[in-house]
Amino acid sequence: MPRFAANLSMMYAEHDFPDRFAAASADGFEAVEYLFPYAYDAGELRRRLDDHGLRQVLFNAPPGDWESGERGIASLPGREAEFRSGIEQALEHTTALGCHQVHVMAGLVPPDTTPDRRAAHRETYLANLARAAERAAPLGVDLLIEPINGRDMPGYFLHRQAEAHAIVQEIGAPNLKVQLDLYHCQIVEGDLTTTLRRDLPTGRVAHLQIAGVPDRHEPDRGELDIRHLFDVVDELGFEGWIGCEYHPRAGTSEGLGWLKNYRGERA
Repeated sequence: MPRFAANLSMMYAEHDFPDRFAAASADGFEAVEYLFPYAYDAGELRRRLDDHGLRQVLFNAPPGDWESGERGIASLPGREAEFRSGIEQALEHTTALGCHQVHVMAGLVPPDTTPDRRAAHRETYLANLARAAERAAPLGVDLLIEPINGRDMPGYFLHRQAEAHAIVQEIGAPNLKVQLDLYHCQIVEGDLTTTLRRDLPTGRVAHLQIAGVPDRHEPDRGELDIRHLFDVVDELGFEGWIGCEYHPRAGTSEGLGWLKNYRGERA
């Protein structure tokens, strides 16, 4: 049966961040993900995980100046040294938190970027990812890249699943993989069942995420048939985690009926 991780950046916002670990555990989650650990002491985060029987399954590498609107720097020419430093910081946290996956954000490009300039962004992206994957490999850490829809994140460098898979194949590092967010994929491409059946068997998809479309609330709200999609994931034998990366409409615990019902049906 699919395994679900609570995204503590979006879920349990009714609690202070350090208290979200206990809340997720109380609701039956066995794993968590979130955007960034860097504002908190890594030892304290590890204690929260251990105290509540949780696994850390994903967080993001430093994204540049997030508060000023940056959304990653991996594809930005001239930021290579900062990118390398950020990867080192992320890898230190993987060791401290016992986490084996890091999402590396590509960054934003201007809408008027010329083809030549976009090619330079891609060249920078591939070179940075290749070096970072080589650095992460001895630690047993997978680096993930994620296509993100342009409505939520205008200008994001990576939009489509095929492009992400092409990049992973071109670099050829066994620990560079794809993070497939069904919310983003539905908005950009749709055809989720075909996408899952095409891409999961390749072994290049390491992590899934879900949210309701179009409003990014609970995944059973909106246009997705999540029971069908979960059954497809189960049928394909996917062994990774599904991150619940959505904004609850009201209280987080009160909105978990979709998960309780699915688990009950499959018990």
